Amino acid sequence: MNDSPFIPAPDTACAERVGRHLATLTKPPGSLGRLEALAVSLAGLTGEDFPRVTPPGVVVFAADHGVAEEGVSAFPQAVTAQMVANFVAGGAAINVFARRIGARLEVVDVGVAGDLPAQGIVHDKVRPGTANLARQDAMSRDEARTALAVGRRAAGRAAEAGCRCLIVGEMGIANTTASSAMLAAFTGASVAELVGPGTGVVGEALAHKRTVIEAALAERAPDPAEPLDVLARLGGLEIAAMAGAYLEAAARRMPILVDGFIATVAALTACRLDPALRPYLIFGHRSHEPGHGRALAVLDAEPLLDLDLRLGEGTGAALAFPLLEAATAMLAEMATFAEAGIDDRPEG
Repeated sequence: MNDSPFIPAPDTACAERVGRHLATLTKPPGSLGRLEALAVSLAGLTGEDFPRVTPPGVVVFAADHGVAEEGVSAFPQAVTAQMVANFVAGGAAINVFARRIGARLEVVDVGVAGDLPAQGIVHDKVRPGTANLARQDAMSRDEARTALAVGRRAAGRAAEAGCRCLIVGEMGIANTTASSAMLAAFTGASVAELVGPGTGVVGEALAHKRTVIEAALAERAPDPAEPLDVLARLGGLEIAAMAGAYLEAAARRMPILVDGFIATVAALTACRLDPALRPYLIFGHRSHEPGHGRALAVLDAEPLLDLDLRLGEGTGAALAFPLLEAATAMLAEMATFAEAGIDDRPEG
């Protein structure tokens, strides 16, 4: 199986037309700052002079991590399944934010170890959680590929349901450990620089988390030039599924709003699998997790918001979505100087 579908290049001619249209609107040139650049980008990605991003699709992938056995999280592994039940009941933060933006929300079990409700979930489990990456490879390459395919199917369902933009979230106790290990492998950065509190580990517990990751990196020794190797040895099933969803969404010319630290590590993995993905990624926010800044820098990304969030689930991306709506509404609804009868010639 090809790990990435064909991703078309952005439509530069469309983006240029939109840039010229922006210059005719009733405002000083560039006065709406990054919102104008966002509008041009959305036009190029979708190939539409007046792009649409509504309705958005939110997909939350859930999976467990064997490394939770090492005590790297403030919460027990059972919380993954409990939170998935909360998603199904509509009580999580992402449920609240998804409702506010009118999003289609889908929850996908790609690797939860516990029992889950039969209804309200897409059951597409690769295996019940990864192995403990501190002691063995998290998964096989074939399992990583299968999880990538889970994500591609989910993005395809969102597109076929009429979604015009994709937000991808995650749930998995200990997934900041896996993400930090992957980021260290890809970048060569020190673990101390990247690893943060995740669910709230501090002091000796945080030092232990760093030690576990350092030992795993030394033992697993993945090849940073082989993204599938890094993903299989150190990653998570939900991280792989997120990467697959990004790739499929881009293949369908869907703009992607990237969430926080774990989502950005998944995006980095997907970009290493296929660099053609990068233009389709719009980064919703800057997480409070220290490693997120490094991951954003590697991807040359400037997020839309900075609210000290570190929840995951897709929440930060959902909060940023109204900015995409505003950019598209500006293009479609704002009057030109000619329409408003305003002289747009500079004085002097």
